[in-house]
Amino acid sequence: MRPETPDWAELERLPEFRQLVRAKRAFILPATIFFVAYYFALPLLVGYWPEVMSTRVFGPINAAYLFALSQFAMAWILMALYVRRARDFDEQAEAVLRRLSERS
Repeated sequence: MRPETPDWAELERLPEFRQLVRAKRAFILPATIFFVAYYFALPLLVGYWPEVMSTRVFGPINAAYLFALSQFAMAWILMALYVRRARDFDEQAEAVLRRLSERS
């Protein structure tokens, strides 16, 4: 049995749906901007401030290597934050679907 296609115009008018879109946008947009800025900071720092990035921190390890490794941690932290927020988004989406089915 095929699920019924929702009325997208009606769905868009629901305040719960609009709140869900706002909540997702409020998380995803700043997180994406932060990720891109952090990612491109390494080549910019190495290109414009090589003396700072070549500063040795432990033995042969310099600041550029540490910054590059921190990008892995940053990506995992952002992923964990998104997974935690996605649970809230899923609950909001379920509420939207319930509201939509109540109207039908």
